[in-house]
Amino acid sequence: MNAERGYAAIDGFDQATAEIAAAMNLSPTAASYMVSYAQALDVRLPKIAALLAEGRTDWRTVRLIISRTDLVTDGDLIAKLDESLSARIVKWHGWSKQRIVNAVDAAVRVMDPDAARERRVAAEQDRHISVTAQDNGMAEVHGTVAAAAAAAFDRRLSQLAKQVCPADPRTLDQRRADALAALTEGRRLACCCGKSGCPNKTANTEGRDMGGAQVVVNVVASEQTVYGDSAQPGYLEGYGVIDAEQVRELAAAASVRLADFRVTPTEAVRYQPSAALERAIRCRDLTCRFPGCSRPAMVCDIDHTIPFNHSDPKAGGLTVPSNLKCLCRQHHRLKTFGGWRDAQLADGTVVWTSPTGRIYRTAPAGAELFPQWRTPACATPTPSRRSRAKQRAGRIARARRHNRLQRPINKERRHLAEARKDEIAARKFRNHMRDMLFLFKGKPSTSPFCPWVNDPREPEELPPDWQPPPLQPLPDDPPF
Repeated sequence: MNAERGYAAIDGFDQATAEIAAAMNLSPTAASYMVSYAQALDVRLPKIAALLAEGRTDWRTVRLIISRTDLVTDGDLIAKLDESLSARIVKWHGWSKQRIVNAVDAAVRVMDPDAARERRVAAEQDRHISVTAQDNGMAEVHGTVAAAAAAAFDRRLSQLAKQVCPADPRTLDQRRADALAALTEGRRLACCCGKSGCPNKTANTEGRDMGGAQVVVNVVASEQTVYGDSAQPGYLEGYGVIDAEQVRELAAAASVRLADFRVTPTEAVRYQPSAALERAIRCRDLTCRFPGCSRPAMVCDIDHTIPFNHSDPKAGGLTVPSNLKCLCRQHHRLKTFGGWRDAQLADGTVVWTSPTGRIYRTAPAGAELFPQWRTPACATPTPSRRSRAKQRAGRIARARRHNRLQRPINKERRHLAEARKDEIAARKFRNHMRDMLFLFKGKPSTSPFCPWVNDPREPEELPPDWQPPPLQPLPDDPPF
């Protein structure tokens, strides 16, 4: 209701909000968010809503899509965006929040670059830096600056924070906060380890050459975007997706290097990838390849999916794009020592198997943002359909082939079983005759017809590897 004007109006949105708030015990603000989400799915993104209703995507992904596509106001463009995203999000399982945001932002900038440009220009007018004092001796620093400047600032703080020795007791966040003063004064960050031999134990004026140190910020973009007039967005490390105009502005004052995936036979059997191949792998992956991890690829290890064979490099584990991926140090250790197993497909997809047997798939983030880098996925072979007569003929042929191979084996087994049976019966007979001789005569026999009766008793169980002795030739058998 508007009390300042001479009238009051209640629309359908207000009525739905009140109904939802009362039914679900929500505040008016929370209910209004829920109604706005429902309206966006019903009116703007019906295909996304259908996937959510079928359980083929999750609410976190849908909510990010709703919030990142609200700048598109053209009905035809939002319909195309709905169709494009609905065909892709079913493969976004295991993606981090930032990766989903990057994918949606890239789709929006390709579909409606004018709307993205207008929002960026409007945001540039609101850039500012403010310092707010707190009552505990600290202060809060807030600001809105250009994406490239923020990424460089973030990288510089991390550089200063990592210059102290490992014995420094402060956390990384605390060192980054202290690095702000060092950056302002143009000096190194003083180490707090307390050791007399530490080179950074003091922050004196001798370190004032650090103020103008270079900070490298990487931008990944297609060649058509950098040198042409393509509207395909780029990727700013430490930030996310930026539009094509920003890419060209940054490229005008920066060095450009091509991402080359080609590998020579000599490089393929070398453990350390070349600088060009390492750069290409990082541009392809953009982040750690473990499910849900968004650590930047520039701070990750280059991991061989099939371990490199140091004794015989040609035997396996080659240093080629289809066997290399980016893993942050934590997930690299988890793979090595935590029982996780991985397999990499030709298109860069990594199939992870957890210690409990669950399977997860991750695709390269760079291939999602830059389709020209995609390698054709390994297609599932289409099974050939055969008639029932052919299936029956195949079964009969397989059974006959099996019987033909098994027949001589079974015959030999039967002969061996009969020979073992006869041998046991013969031993029992001879032992019985020896017992009778001992019982009734009590002394060795002198008969020349059965000298074996005087031999010791024979065991009546045969060893498993017993084989019948070869047949002795009879007097009338050839050769004569």
